[in-house]
Amino acid sequence: MASPEEAYSDETLAFMDLAIQQAKLALDSLEVPVGCVIIKDGKVISSGRNRTTEARNATRHAEMEAIDMLLDKWQERGLSKYEIAEHFSKCILYVTCEPCIMCATALSILGISEVFYGCANEKFGGCGSILSLHLGNSESHNSGGIPQGKGFKCRGGIMASEAISLFRGFYEQGNPNAPKPHRPVVRQETQ
Repeated sequence: MASPEEAYSDETLAFMDLAIQQAKLALDSLEVPVGCVIIKDGKVISSGRNRTTEARNATRHAEMEAIDMLLDKWQERGLSKYEIAEHFSKCILYVTCEPCIMCATALSILGISEVFYGCANEKFGGCGSILSLHLGNSESHNSGGIPQGKGFKCRGGIMASEAISLFRGFYEQGNPNAPKPHRPVVRQETQ
């Protein structure tokens, strides 16, 4: 039986490996290990890793870091909103974990072309696990009141075992940045 990775091109696997490297940098910084790269015309034009703890800002997900890097660069070059939208429409994102609802919404509004991700995000996934924001919507809002863009192509499961392994390593070591519980943990006795 062929492994799931055999279904993807060498280029796809190479770009996902770069995203995994970004996730490892996040892990080294005691952040939740998520990393990404943004590709345009076959080249990496931006990368990001989770920085929520370092920045003390819950919106500093890997995707938002990479997006902001591009926005800053393109705005410095004097590109108009239309030109920036044109650039995003030619970009592909590789990210180690399914984009959360916040990031999937941003990607849809920006008009990114395609997203490849590693493991599913069963708690907060915006590309099928919880919501399917990648499908877009012809109306300005979906039934949940979340702003929508035109949507984007999306494929998951690429190098998922590597992404999951990074998460396991992070949570097994314990998260030193996690808030302390406000009340003691109550253990249920089995009868």
